[in-house]
Amino acid sequence: MYAIFLDRNKQYKAKFGKIIRLEKLNIKIGQKILFKKIILLSNKEKILIGKPILKNIYIEGSVYKHGRDKKIKIIKFNRRKHYKKNQGHRQYYTDIQIKNIIYL
Repeated sequence: MYAIFLDRNKQYKAKFGKIIRLEKLNIKIGQKILFKKIILLSNKEKILIGKPILKNIYIEGSVYKHGRDKKIKIIKFNRRKHYKKNQGHRQYYTDIQIKNIIYL
């Protein structure tokens, strides 16, 4: 069984026990979180698709860890103009471990 849910206008696929990397959430490690915007639920027998979201279906997870991704380099360059700009960025993230998919 798996489900696809929305979190801040991004879609994620959730299975039991899977660790999902989201953008940073201000929640402490070990604390539970409940996702209510489920757009698809798939069992072995059937697939439920929301219009736009499914009701009475929730995904329960807990915060696994916080961190930062690897640095990416942003380079802006104009040839023959003596213009070159280097910039770096490291995105904060939160890992969520899926505990349960609640189907009422």
